[in-house]
Amino acid sequence: MIKKSLTTLLLIFLFFVSKTYSSENNIYKKIDLFGEVLEKINKEYVDEVNQSESMDSAINGLLQSLDPYSAYMSPEIFNEMQTETSGEFGGLGIEVGMESGVVKVISPIDDTPASKAGIKAGDYIVKINNTQVQGKSLSEAVDLMRGPVGSGIELTIRRRGERKALIFNIIREVIQIKSVKADLLEKNIGYVRLTSFNENSGKQIEREIKKLEKNDSVKSYILDLRNNPGGLLSQAIKITDFFLENGEIVSTKSRKVSENRKWFAKKGDLTNGKKLIVLINYGSASASEIVAGALKDHKRAILLGENSYGKGSVQSIIPLKNKGAIRLTVAKYYLPSGKSISEVGVSPDIEIGEENEDFRIKTETDNQLDYAIKLLNG
Repeated sequence: MIKKSLTTLLLIFLFFVSKTYSSENNIYKKIDLFGEVLEKINKEYVDEVNQSESMDSAINGLLQSLDPYSAYMSPEIFNEMQTETSGEFGGLGIEVGMESGVVKVISPIDDTPASKAGIKAGDYIVKINNTQVQGKSLSEAVDLMRGPVGSGIELTIRRRGERKALIFNIIREVIQIKSVKADLLEKNIGYVRLTSFNENSGKQIEREIKKLEKNDSVKSYILDLRNNPGGLLSQAIKITDFFLENGEIVSTKSRKVSENRKWFAKKGDLTNGKKLIVLINYGSASASEIVAGALKDHKRAILLGENSYGKGSVQSIIPLKNKGAIRLTVAKYYLPSGKSISEVGVSPDIEIGEENEDFRIKTETDNQLDYAIKLLNG
């Protein structure tokens, strides 16, 4: 009996050793194949090929095959990205993603060249100047959109509901993000507009809420997260905490169980439990969805507007030896209810479409804001 058990264990061991060896051997064959293909391209392709750029494209292709959010960043792009999260960078002012091989606008940022030109969340960029975008990686498309401040760029856009392509000529600018704007509406409603989650957002929003709280007439709040593409997770957690007394805010689940994490609110609601409506739309993504979803799950706020974008994954920036980096998806976000945001987004409690795209200030044609005001005053 013991002899039979030992024989069985030996067979299992040999099977796994054989399988591991076969798998590793197959990988080495693929690496050899890649080298052969690269050699053939360099020798036979009709035009001379920049081998360095080819390798960058190969690395990016590998990462893009994982999901739309993983990508390679050259040293130059990595440096620009670090400037961007600090709240100032050069460009058009749009957050873009990839969908079925096409570059898609997640959202334009308020008061930027893209926003002023009329670019909308959900637009598909099909041409950058005279270059077709189809077939290019997200990183390559972003590179094409970069350029000196003051220089012009032509974007060809496909938009749902429009039969013809739309052409936008935009001048690149230094983008200075003032992520928080606040106002007093109808003499008793504190209106806070959050355009992004950069490293200064938490301090800014805390300062504005404290200012509004000094006004005894403020009875309720509207938090406007429309066309907010997200940003830093730390700021999403901090800002959500401003409106909660306790409870889970968000959790992340990764491949390694030891790296799963949960974040909880600390005691102290800056608004003292006043009524709260959160405005969201298709351009609300990532960190915006964490804030909106957590406040909805805790029944702390009513969500009004449209279903959000559905970017519920965590990207880690991993530096490389060449001073570049890779953006790699390492986990997924989960709301307090246990639901994932990925690809489904956060649904509003009250669904209302939008007419006016200008969220900087209340106007007569802003359906969602008007409805929120009526609801709070009703």
